[in-house]
Amino acid sequence: MIVKKLVGAELQRLSVSEFKTAPKWPFVVLLDNVRSMNNVGSMMRTCDAFLCDTMFLCGITARPPHRDITKTAIGAENSVNWQYVEKTLDAVISLKLKGYQVFAVEQTTDSVMLQNSAFGNSPVAFVFGNEIDGVDAEVIAHCDGVIEIPQLGTKHSFNIAVSCGMVLWEYARTRV
Repeated sequence: MIVKKLVGAELQRLSVSEFKTAPKWPFVVLLDNVRSMNNVGSMMRTCDAFLCDTMFLCGITARPPHRDITKTAIGAENSVNWQYVEKTLDAVISLKLKGYQVFAVEQTTDSVMLQNSAFGNSPVAFVFGNEIDGVDAEVIAHCDGVIEIPQLGTKHSFNIAVSCGMVLWEYARTRV
């Protein structure tokens, strides 16, 4: 079997202007005080890949333009719709009033494993927390549910950008 790697135009990707007008999937991503600009950029890239409607950059989360975001976003900071909200809880409450189901990605006594999560037909918001402290407890208390990513090794968490990729992939997989 001869396999040819696809490059450039063969991939038939959207241009930034086409992306901005393309229909988006009914989900948003909230970053709750994410410290690393590299994580922010990587998550923007992942949100681009899954046609995320909007990213909410909350609290101390860095915002474009910044070279460390651009380094990992590789242009996604220009395609993905994002907005800054000072308090994550304000964004959560606003989204709930608009009919979003809001899920924190965290480990709690009531969390549901990612592979067992049901997203339904409502728009969905995923809240990803600070790399050290996770999602703020007050924010979790206002969420409709908590999603946990199964882990089998000695570490108690994944890198937040990796977590974002897994959650958005599972969301997309269940919608196709």
